[in-house]
Amino acid sequence: MTEEKARGLRTFALIDNMQPQFAALVGSVARGDTPVAGMAELWVELAPGSDVYPALDAALKATDVRPGWLMVEREFGQIEVHSASVGDVREAGRVLLGHFGLTAADALAPRVVSDTVVTSVSPYEAQLINRARHGSLVVAGQALFILEVEPAGYIVVAANEAEKASSITLVDFDPVGKYGRLFVSGSVSHVEAARQAALTAIESLASRGRRDSGPPVG
Repeated sequence: MTEEKARGLRTFALIDNMQPQFAALVGSVARGDTPVAGMAELWVELAPGSDVYPALDAALKATDVRPGWLMVEREFGQIEVHSASVGDVREAGRVLLGHFGLTAADALAPRVVSDTVVTSVSPYEAQLINRARHGSLVVAGQALFILEVEPAGYIVVAANEAEKASSITLVDFDPVGKYGRLFVSGSVSHVEAARQAALTAIESLASRGRRDSGPPVG
C-alpha cells in the first residue's frame, strides 16, 4: 500500500440498520434518492474530492444501490449510497474500493476531537441551536451532547449508534468539513447512554485504518 493511496480514502463507514430519526434526518438533507429506516447505507469520503465521481459511477453500474448524497468541497468528496439489502451495500463498497485498489483498512482511523455534555441547556442557547438544526428541536432544560470527530464522515456512525442505544432526540449531525459534529438531547441518563454508545462506535472504528493526526481528545 502506498502512502498516496492510503491518504485518498478518508472515511469508509457502513451502517447496517438506519434508525428512524437518523434516516429521517438523512432524508431531509439528501440531494438524491431518499433512504428510509431499516435500510443499510455506506458513507465514503475521498481525497481529492473529484475521485467520488468515478467511484460512485462504478458502484451504481455494478450494484442495485441508490445514491442519496454527492458532495465535493475544497479538499474532500463524499458519497452516500443505500439499499434495503445489506449485501448490495457491501458489494457497492467492494466495487468502489476495488476501483482504486484499496481496502477498508486503508481508511483513516477516526478520532474524537471534542466530547461535551451540557446538563441543562439554556433556553436562549436552545433557540440558537434550533435555528440551525436539521433534526428535532432542543428543549430548554434538557441535557445536550455534542461530539466532534475527524474525519467528518464518521459522525454518521456515531449518530446512528447513539439513537440505537438510547431514547434520545437526534437534533443534528453534520458530516461535511474537517470535523463532523453530532447534537443529541434528552434526559441526563439517556444522553449519557447515547454518549457512551457513540464513543464506543468511534473507538471500535479507530482500531482499523491508519492514523495521520494527533491523539484523541476525550
